[in-house]
Amino acid sequence: MKRGEVVWSGTWVAQRLGVELVGDEEISGMLGLALRRNPKRAHLLVSNVLGKHVPQSPDVVWRAGYDLGLRVRELLGDDAARRAVVLGYAETATGLGHSVADGLGLAPYLHSTRRPVDGVARAGGFEESHSHATSHLLLPEDPRLLAGDGALVLVDDEFSTGNTVLNTIRALHERYPREHYVIVALVDMRSPDDRDRLADFAGEIGARVDLVASASGTVKLPDDVLAKGQALVARHESLAGAPTARTEPRTEPGSVTRVDLGWPASVPDGGRHGFTPEHRAALEAVLPAMAARLAAPLGDARRVLVLGFEELMYAPLALAREVEKGTQAQVRYSTTTRSPVLAVDDPGYAIRTRLVFPAHDDPDDGPGERYAYNVAGGDFDAIVAVVDSTADTPQLHAPDGLLARLAEHAPRVLLAVVPSYVPDRAVPDRAVPDRAVLDRDVPGRAASEGATPVKAVPERPLVSPTLPEPLRGPAFSSYAPDEVGWLLQDLSDVELEAPTEEREEAIQGGGAHYAESLPVEYQPSAEYQALFQSALEVSAARIAQAVGVVTETVLAERSPRPVLVSLARAGTPVGVLMRRWAQARRGLDLPHYAVSIVRGRGIDANALRWLAAHHDPADVVFVDGWTGKGAITRELADALKEFPGFDPEIAVLADPGSCVRTYGTREDFLIPSACLNSTVSGLISRTVLRADLVGPNDFHGGKFYRELAGADVSTHFLDTIEARFDEVADAVDAQVKEMLSADRAPTWEGWAAVERISEEYEIHDVNLVKPGVGETTRVLLRRVPWKILARTGAGADLDHVRLLAEQRGVPVEEVAELPYTCVGLIHPKYTRGATGADGKAVGAK
Repeated sequence: MKRGEVVWSGTWVAQRLGVELVGDEEISGMLGLALRRNPKRAHLLVSNVLGKHVPQSPDVVWRAGYDLGLRVRELLGDDAARRAVVLGYAETATGLGHSVADGLGLAPYLHSTRRPVDGVARAGGFEESHSHATSHLLLPEDPRLLAGDGALVLVDDEFSTGNTVLNTIRALHERYPREHYVIVALVDMRSPDDRDRLADFAGEIGARVDLVASASGTVKLPDDVLAKGQALVARHESLAGAPTARTEPRTEPGSVTRVDLGWPASVPDGGRHGFTPEHRAALEAVLPAMAARLAAPLGDARRVLVLGFEELMYAPLALAREVEKGTQAQVRYSTTTRSPVLAVDDPGYAIRTRLVFPAHDDPDDGPGERYAYNVAGGDFDAIVAVVDSTADTPQLHAPDGLLARLAEHAPRVLLAVVPSYVPDRAVPDRAVPDRAVLDRDVPGRAASEGATPVKAVPERPLVSPTLPEPLRGPAFSSYAPDEVGWLLQDLSDVELEAPTEEREEAIQGGGAHYAESLPVEYQPSAEYQALFQSALEVSAARIAQAVGVVTETVLAERSPRPVLVSLARAGTPVGVLMRRWAQARRGLDLPHYAVSIVRGRGIDANALRWLAAHHDPADVVFVDGWTGKGAITRELADALKEFPGFDPEIAVLADPGSCVRTYGTREDFLIPSACLNSTVSGLISRTVLRADLVGPNDFHGGKFYRELAGADVSTHFLDTIEARFDEVADAVDAQVKEMLSADRAPTWEGWAAVERISEEYEIHDVNLVKPGVGETTRVLLRRVPWKILARTGAGADLDHVRLLAEQRGVPVEEVAELPYTCVGLIHPKYTRGATGADGKAVGAK
């Protein structure tokens, strides 16, 4: 090599492993090569313009992404750019993705993360198969960020096999399908086969996929490259005893000074939870002042490194650019990393030096080594370490920590801490409006121009991000505290009960909603209580089998560790039983909560927000007792359109209406918990939703009838059924095996029957037709019944129905062809005269 000749930083690896880099003319200037300490892949393409492993001018780093963003905006056009979302990959491309979003200018930015954040629900995730740390999480502050129909712009530093991008698109397309994806990379290094695979994949999902890259080429690898690479790494690691001259620390360690940046708390530290154009404008407004705070302690430093921290790439990059503008120093920028790479002090190798230090942000995968490459030997007069507040821990300041290692190689070390952004998890309780409305409603956002326009609905106040913890027994309900957490507010001291006839008149007359009051709790006679006990003894094994079948189906198909969320209150005993089955048969301790859903009003949105803040919505399984005509099934599906990530399919004990896929049985038989009200449901009332009691920051309400404790059979009901678990285990296994291979698609035959009955009996309102044993029982206990239709030949399952009908003077009419065991008809065209003074039904007026 001639004196002064520049050596390509991939020469060392190419010569020893036979790796060949071919492609555009600028490829060798953009990339060098190093060896990974990774059993999955031998070589590492080291970018000279990314700012991760190789310190580079911050303006060069930012411009590389910004120019790509300009090209994407040109490809999309301004209208489509306003509706787009930019997604960057952790950890390497978080800053690059930010810069692409800067160039695109009109779209929000989100990057994946490997750091779970307490209280923030996952909107998705995917795997990066070749990486040393494979799992990526998506944690947007606003879960609707990914739900629009605009283009998704995916940004990574290199596009090699395409596996990561395909995994991402596949995972997101299932949940948030769209018509257009744009892949952005500094370099496109795919093989011809990989190029064909991407085209085939686009055709498979029926979407357009475009690619924008700064340069393209390929890496030619010999067949034995992995084994040779591992051997080469092992040999050099064993020889790495004493540090070379380029890595020797200074004689005297430098000083460490903390600098208060004055970073605004309202500006996110990065794109982990989303970063909008308005956030960018707010950051740009304060950057000069923050850079000035850094410039003072830098003094006359000639050569300065601004060192970011793993996923925190954009904030230090923006600071480095501003410092470069305001000082005479030569500024370079890079970040620390989790990636283990071999360091070789050779001009033809991309990673010349390596600093090793312990992780200092309490990572989810436990303690481990972290690295800063090409910092030692960089002849820096000062190093500015920029971390987020989560990473400002004792480990950072330890004798072997990052700051101490940096002080070994620079006379001045500055520490600048950016506050870790804590998302405001409040989301407006309405459909996603255009972004101008959305920005007005979500704290930290100003008005902007663009996102997916969808149907606007009336404004509602924001829900407070601070929601109370679930209510638990014995303070609220007679269930044990671990059996269920009630996402309700306690209205036990409020008078909510009204006579049944008054409620019915108000409901049918449109003057009130059924959820605005409560019926007077039915107190069973001794004869009826004996009937309940007899029914429980007869049906316990059948119910136990249905519990086992629905639970095992959920575990097999929905989630290996589901979060059970029962629809209060009929679903709650079933949720407790499913939890007990999983505990007894599988050793699983499943979380279980009860939430309110109201026909015509939807599910409790605040309860969903609480769940999303504490659990992965994908793990939530909604549970109910039975289906009638499927009205609640449809209500839930409609309500969850505003909450992407939750699966709207309900798991039920009995599905006589054929409305769901996940059930214990489709027989319409007596479930004894339907025979009673609160005394079989933990002494909790049905739920209440009334404007003067339930504000925008409240859960729906419910009452705890402590005074009925003497009649409570809630725990007795559960214990009786649980006692039969062992005897039905074999039958459950056989039935589940059969069900998992069967076609269980809903036919909605129950809904069709209800519509037919509504017309035949001249009711003309399906809401007044209540099919199935459970719903018929509710009619007799809570509403003004008109008549009961019973399938001819129905036996003991209807004993309690016949007794209640007799007590209330309601005729029971036998019907030969009925898809349900029975159907309860609420009195149509109700007037107060529909019942006599004794509460018994009389002829319809």
